[in-house]
Amino acid sequence: MSGRCRVTVVLPCLNEATSLPGVLADIPEGYVPLVVDNNSTDGTADVARRCGAQVVAEAQPGYGAAVHAGIVAASTPVVAVLDGDGSMDPRDLPRLVAELDRGADMAVGRRKPIPGVRWPWHARLGNSAVCWRLRSRHGLDVHDIAPMRVAQRDAVLALGVIDRRSGYPLELLVRAAAANWRVVEHDVAYGPRTGGKSKVSGSVRGSFIAALDFWRAIS
Repeated sequence: MSGRCRVTVVLPCLNEATSLPGVLADIPEGYVPLVVDNNSTDGTADVARRCGAQVVAEAQPGYGAAVHAGIVAASTPVVAVLDGDGSMDPRDLPRLVAELDRGADMAVGRRKPIPGVRWPWHARLGNSAVCWRLRSRHGLDVHDIAPMRVAQRDAVLALGVIDRRSGYPLELLVRAAAANWRVVEHDVAYGPRTGGKSKVSGSVRGSFIAALDFWRAIS
């Protein structure tokens, strides 16, 4: 793969109408934005269409359900996954895609908060705990269950990830480790949301539910 290839960028969205225009404007040239509307009530799908994105509706609630629907709908060999909240820069994606060309099976972004960004303690603690277990039990040298990653579409689907909630990205990494995938991690800037509220780190309850899903995926 090269930087000229067409890559589908899957953006799982629940009420991200405010942040989407800025995110979609920064999608690299030649990359196809695909917004998965996961029961939004703020006109997310209409905003996405006006900005030129392909839109897929996924009625089953949950991050994993939205991501899976987007990957299934993608028609390119490579898929990238990115949150639609504006906290991460789509212009970091080509660095991750380039790792596939260098032999990686998957490349993930390790979030590095920019100055002034507050990352809630409960989110950081849970993230650190599951990453430690990934390294110690599964031999996967990652330090973040990040919402930015790229891989070959068909290979991801072949892993057979079944979680359809918050545990999807962790189960993906566990199955990738079991399949002896080479996973490469790159630092990427992590900024404030440009709209809406986080469904996970934005509340203790959201983080608790995610922690339960994570523990199911890794135990």
